[in-house]
Amino acid sequence: MAYALSLRPMQQLLLDIRPPAQPELARFVVGRNVELMAQLQAMLEGTAAERMVYIWGVPGSGKSYLLAAWAHACQARGMTVELSGQQAAQAVIADQVEGWNDAQQHAGFAAFNRVREAGGLWLAAGNVAPAELPVMPELQTRLGWGLVFQLHGLDDAEKRAALSQHAETLGFRLEPPVADYLLNHTARDMQSLLRMLEALDRFSLEARRPITLPLLRQLLAGKTDQA
Repeated sequence: MAYALSLRPMQQLLLDIRPPAQPELARFVVGRNVELMAQLQAMLEGTAAERMVYIWGVPGSGKSYLLAAWAHACQARGMTVELSGQQAAQAVIADQVEGWNDAQQHAGFAAFNRVREAGGLWLAAGNVAPAELPVMPELQTRLGWGLVFQLHGLDDAEKRAALSQHAETLGFRLEPPVADYLLNHTARDMQSLLRMLEALDRFSLEARRPITLPLLRQLLAGKTDQA
């Protein structure tokens, strides 16, 4: 006997893959960035010897998400946060500094000096190391004064491991073919992969079907087959 399944429209399920309202440090998969994450946590806790940090990495490595999550963590601890890198505050975050124009570079240079003198926190990011940034030499020097970390993106093996671990927290075992399909047919940044996995879990529960490759293909195809 066949029963009709009451599924939400597929469009709504796909809308549920939207980014969380606020990036969270807990959702950032550390991978090979253990030392960087320990430094950022020490800055939050007020125990860091160095309060100025610059991170660099290729597009898609997670720099912007990490900066936004760290800014949120600072705000949660009651700090004043400045997100443009142009003005001083208790915690200043400066993303994509390689794209700063002349006015932004001068403002960022002045803000860096004020934050350092006041003992505030500074976290900046760009796509290359400080010495390679297309900015004025004085700003290059300042950005290299503190600690400099390269943000290492996850390789495919690390992404599969992270997806499997997250699946376990959701209560199911992620089969290798499903993980491979996610990596090869969806956005490859870790946050998008985690959101897709969560959407797949919701779809499985609503459809009352196990998480399999055909179910994932159905979700990605946007179809609402009913039995």
